Amino acid sequence: MKINWGTAIVLVFIGFIGFIGYFVVIANTTERTNHDLVTEDYYQKELGYQTDLDASRNLNELNSNMRVQIRPEGLLIEFPESMLEEKIKGTVSLYRPSSKQLDFDEPIRLSDSQMLIPRSRLVDGRWDIRIFWEYEEVPYLYRKRMVL
Repeated sequence: MKINWGTAIVLVFIGFIGFIGYFVVIANTTERTNHDLVTEDYYQKELGYQTDLDASRNLNELNSNMRVQIRPEGLLIEFPESMLEEKIKGTVSLYRPSSKQLDFDEPIRLSDSQMLIPRSRLVDGRWDIRIFWEYEEVPYLYRKRMVL
């Protein structure tokens, strides 16, 4: 059987459409290609953006020694020593851009102006750290992007 050029073009188009269709199905059904939103309540968080800006400015004006370090035992967060531990109330949020299932929030619990998040809770890779706390009714916000 001899195939003329018109039949060959139709077969190539059918093959190409099948090829693209196969990749569309694979991309939408595979767990590795999860299409999560960055945050669930994006618009609500956008409304509170000015509060975040004010809290970040408060931290900059404080001129403190706020530090976040990666240690073998985990993520060590050191709050300013000028603040009394019992007056600090807030949360530490760890956001993993590659997987929503790894995100978590931890209430601030200090000992000697430090908080340790165990290494067992952290997977290697990029983490966005957001520490929001209030001290004497003044909000503070610390943000940092880290790679473990």
